[in-house]
Amino acid sequence: MAVNEHLRTIRWAAWLGWQMESNWTSPFLFIIYSIIKPIMATLIVVFMYLIILKSVNADPVLFSYMFIGNAFYMYVAQVLFGISWVVHEDREHYQTLKQIYIAPINFPVYLVGRGISKIIITTASVIVTLAFGILVLGLPVNIWKIDWPLLIVAMVLGLFCICTIGIALAGISLLTARHGTGINEGVAGVFYLFCGVIFPITFLPSWGQSIAFFIPITYWLELLRRSMMPETISISGLANYSAQEMMVLLLVSILLFLFFSLIILKYADFLARKKGKLDMTTAY
Repeated sequence: MAVNEHLRTIRWAAWLGWQMESNWTSPFLFIIYSIIKPIMATLIVVFMYLIILKSVNADPVLFSYMFIGNAFYMYVAQVLFGISWVVHEDREHYQTLKQIYIAPINFPVYLVGRGISKIIITTASVIVTLAFGILVLGLPVNIWKIDWPLLIVAMVLGLFCICTIGIALAGISLLTARHGTGINEGVAGVFYLFCGVIFPITFLPSWGQSIAFFIPITYWLELLRRSMMPETISISGLANYSAQEMMVLLLVSILLFLFFSLIILKYADFLARKKGKLDMTTAY
């Protein structure tokens, strides 16, 4: 019975999130926006690579490493921010957080459901970005040689991991004003720097590499790259790890992050109730 209730919560929360994300303009303009935005963002990385290519003898494999990592990092930036922003959006913009609290639903499950709408939109952006890279920029990815089982399993685990981290940030958001979104952007920035998104973790100092090995996003991005273009293994800095080992590390880290995220959310929820922050507004 509880499982059915959670699935119902996820379904309706995802529907609500989709309505809020896509209902701000006409469907045609929304589709245009969804196509142009990821392409323009990707071109930033392309120009970065071209500038580097003029100054050093860059390895073409590095471009594939950068491009694939940047494409899939959209999930981290969008889903992580989307889940944590739910608190500010519902509490201050729509002022419905109290009603959600008294509804017969599980709040963490509701947050995950709202994150699903972000996952759907971001998936479209990732597909557009990868298609642009393959068809226009000549990204050497053969769709017939992609390790689809590895790609699908890694995607599911990675997205669940991002959702668990988003739950922790949502808990922190219960205790902050709307400008607390800087925390979300800061966390995403840390992941962007240390998880080998656009450059291998071997470029980091030793202490930076230690941080990279601790963050599950590092293993997630590496698994995605290996499934699409195994040649990137040579420069990733994770060649000593097999796909199975990284999958185990990713799964264990997900369980740890889920445990601590629920503790953070529960404690933040207790403080928010005690201090009367569930209906706090900060001049949204």
